[in-house]
Amino acid sequence: MNTSLFELFKIGIGPSSSHTVGPMRAALRFARQLESTGLLLRTAKVTVDLYGSLALTGVGHGTDRAILLGLLGEAPDTVDPATVEAKIAAIRSTGSLALNGSKTIPFIEAENLNFRRNQMYPDPAVVSHPNGMRFTAFDNTGAKLAEEVFYSIGGGFIVSEAERTAESLTTARTVPYPFRNAADLLATAKQHNLTIANLLLANEVALLNDAKVSINRPENTSIPNTDARVPHPSQSHREGWDEQSSQSQTQSPEEEIRTSILALWQAMQQCTERGIATEGILPGGLNVRRRAHRLAERLNTIGSKDPLAPIDWVTVYAIAVNEENAAGGRVVTAPTNGAAGVIPAIANYYTHFIEGIEEEKREGILRYFLTAAAIGILYKENASISGAEVGCQGEVGVACSMAAGGLVAALNGTNEQVEHAAEIAMEHNLGMTCDPIGGLVQIPCIERNGMGAVKAINACRMAMHESGDHKLSLDQVIATMYQTGLDMQSRYKETSLAGLALNIIEC
Repeated sequence: MNTSLFELFKIGIGPSSSHTVGPMRAALRFARQLESTGLLLRTAKVTVDLYGSLALTGVGHGTDRAILLGLLGEAPDTVDPATVEAKIAAIRSTGSLALNGSKTIPFIEAENLNFRRNQMYPDPAVVSHPNGMRFTAFDNTGAKLAEEVFYSIGGGFIVSEAERTAESLTTARTVPYPFRNAADLLATAKQHNLTIANLLLANEVALLNDAKVSINRPENTSIPNTDARVPHPSQSHREGWDEQSSQSQTQSPEEEIRTSILALWQAMQQCTERGIATEGILPGGLNVRRRAHRLAERLNTIGSKDPLAPIDWVTVYAIAVNEENAAGGRVVTAPTNGAAGVIPAIANYYTHFIEGIEEEKREGILRYFLTAAAIGILYKENASISGAEVGCQGEVGVACSMAAGGLVAALNGTNEQVEHAAEIAMEHNLGMTCDPIGGLVQIPCIERNGMGAVKAINACRMAMHESGDHKLSLDQVIATMYQTGLDMQSRYKETSLAGLALNIIEC
C-alpha cells in the first residue's frame, strides 16, 4: 500500500484532475525545481509541450490555464478560483508571467505552449502514458538550463520520467496492515478482527506518524464554515457538525485523521451547496445550462411523496458537484474530478435519507470514506484511474465501486458485503468509454455521475441482500477493467476523436 486516503481525496479545482490538477502540479514542481537548483534567476524562457490526450483535449479541460497557473507558483488546493480569470488575463495581455511568483519572463502561449496533437508520447519511440508533458527552461543565450518530462496519471497524481521508469523500485510505505489486493485486504482484516474502515484508519495513523512521509491533509480551520445547507427534505442532520470537527486544539493522531476526513466531507458539502445554488450557462462553448438548481427547486416543490424521490435527490447532488467542476470551481477529487460527484452524492444520500442519530451518522460517514478509500487504493495500485489510459470505467466506474462499498460500510455491512458491492458496481461499468464532447467535462460527464451514483446504491442493496459466496471477486473485476482499458482503442480514451465527441455536432 503506497497510497493514502488523502491522496485519493484531495481539494483542487475543476474541470479535470488529470488535465487540470495534474498539469498544474507538474508546472509548479518544475518552477520550484528551477528555484531550488539556483536556475530560476538565469531562466529567460520556458517552453511546455503537451502530448496525447493532454494535447487533444487540453483546451477543453483547461490544461493551458493550469500550466500558466502552475508556472506562476499556484497550487490546485490553495489557488482561489475567483482570482483565476484575472491571473490568466494578465498573462495573456502582457505576454509575460512571473515564474514561481518572482522572475518575470516573456510567455506567449502560441510560441511557448505547444499542443503536439500528432504525437501520443513525449518520446514517440517509447510507449509511456498518454498524458505526457515536457517542460524546458533556457537562458538568455538560448542554451538549455533544465528539462523535465512529467506524466499526469489520473486523479491529480503526477510522476516524472525518472519516477515512471523506476516505479518498481519505489520503497513501500510502512503501515501496520499492508495489502496489495482485495484478497489481502479481506484476509488481513479477518486475521486481526478489523473492519476495512478500522484497518485503513490504523494505516493512515501510521502514515501520519511517519516523518519520512509527506501527505497534504486538510485541516478544518482551512475550510471556511458556511451557514448554507445542502437542500433536501430535512436539514437537521448537519446541526453541530462543523463545531464538532473543530472543537479540540490538541488531538490524538487518530482524531487528526478523523478531523481531516470530516474537513474533506465539509468541502464536498460546500461544493454541492454552490452547485445547487448557482444557475446559468457552463463555460466552454457548448452552452450547457446548469440543471441542479432547477431540479432541486422542483423536488422541493413537489415534496417527497414519490417513493423514488431519494434517487432524484442523489442525481441532483451528483449533477451539482459536476456542474461546479465543469465551471472550474473548488471540488474534491474523488478519485478524479470527472467523477467527483459520485462519492459526495452517496454521502448525502446516507446522511439525508438513512435513519440514525447524529453521532452514529458521523461515524457512518467516517466508515464510508475510509472504506471507499481502501477500494480506491486497490484500483489505483492495481489498475488505473486515468480516463486517458482505461476510459471512463477508470473514473466514474471506480467512483461507483468505491461508493457502493463505502455505503455498505456506512450501513454496518460486513467486509465481505463491501467487497461484493464494489465488485458488482464495477462489473456493470466495464468497457465504458471516455468521449467528452468538445473535450469539455460536461457531456456526457455530468449526467454520468448521476447514473454512477444511482448504480452505487443498487450495487450496495444487491450485496447486502445476498448471502454466501459470489462467483466473481473484486480482484478479478479490477484485472478485467484494466485489461479492457488497455485493449480499448485510444480514440475512445479522452481524446474526443470518437463516440459522442465525434457524432454530436457542437453548436
